[in-house]
Amino acid sequence: MSGLQSKPFEPIRVLRDVYGDAVELIGDKGAPVTYAVLSEFALGETMYAVLQSDKMKRDDDIVLYRIGRNDSGEPELETIEDDDEWEDVLEYYDEMTFSFDDEV
Repeated sequence: MSGLQSKPFEPIRVLRDVYGDAVELIGDKGAPVTYAVLSEFALGETMYAVLQSDKMKRDDDIVLYRIGRNDSGEPELETIEDDDEWEDVLEYYDEMTFSFDDEV
């Protein structure tokens, strides 16, 4: 993991505080799709969200977004364009989830 291990992890509630446990995004075909907010966390100064639609749940798949702020200070989701960042965050989330599963 390139540099993520050295960044402090902090659970956050940015999306949930504004939207609740689900967010609605416009899908590929222009129709709204509801995503459950599985996790939100900050790694250093960067915030991330792990989302999952019902279809993705059936396939045991997730999507990752960076959480930014618009000019009004409201949270907005940003696509993670950098493949290395996306892979690093996914690996971190997998390790975080695996660790929490072991504690239960």
